[in-house]
Amino acid sequence: MAVAKFAEIKEYMLSQIEIAAWPEHSRVPSENELAEQFSVSRMTARRALQELTEQGILYRTQGVGSFVAALKSQSSLLEIRNIADEINSRGHAYSARLLQLTELPCPTIIAAALGLKRNEPVYFSLIVHLENNQPLQLEARYVSPKLVPDYVKQDFNQQTPHQYLSFIAPLTEAEHTVEAIWPDDFTCKHLILKKAEPCLRLTRRTFSREGAVSLAYLTSPGSRYRLGGHLNFSLPSSRETI
Repeated sequence: MAVAKFAEIKEYMLSQIEIAAWPEHSRVPSENELAEQFSVSRMTARRALQELTEQGILYRTQGVGSFVAALKSQSSLLEIRNIADEINSRGHAYSARLLQLTELPCPTIIAAALGLKRNEPVYFSLIVHLENNQPLQLEARYVSPKLVPDYVKQDFNQQTPHQYLSFIAPLTEAEHTVEAIWPDDFTCKHLILKKAEPCLRLTRRTFSREGAVSLAYLTSPGSRYRLGGHLNFSLPSSRETI
């Protein structure tokens, strides 16, 4: 029974976060409050809070309580941001050029990443993101039709895939890798590179509570784009050592 109640508590807390009833950095119910609400022991409630904290969904402040964490990739703590918001925050104009939006037979490597079968349908979009009319990023994205059935019906000249997916299938987890590459002719053409120059490629797989949602390859010229972030580290308490 305790295991069933523990799962019920986690499910409830995740649902509250997903519908934004508990926004980022808001305090969540305490062990005592959860124990009373679900008629379980404090140990069962504590386990739910502890595992959500270990997964990066919550964070704890000693003596204060547990809070909803900002959504970040667990692999490297880089915040997942919408590229349109990034560009607009610099006071620049964002626009997009949609090159392809279709359904394809799923390649083997994509099937493995998205939990699909080889050659079953997968959605694919190819978009150039522009900053002040200059190509900044080429986005190639595969999306699970099972989790996002209306993806190919969207107008991605009006909204980014990130915006749409965050609304339809709220992200609970992400993983990514970053690598330097030499672009092929196709990439050079659409990023308007007069000659091949090193590019930064971010490969990102995102998940909702239902499973893997999308796999995206985001390629930008090294001369026009950089990755950065700000990390906060809590100071050790008087009983901790560095």
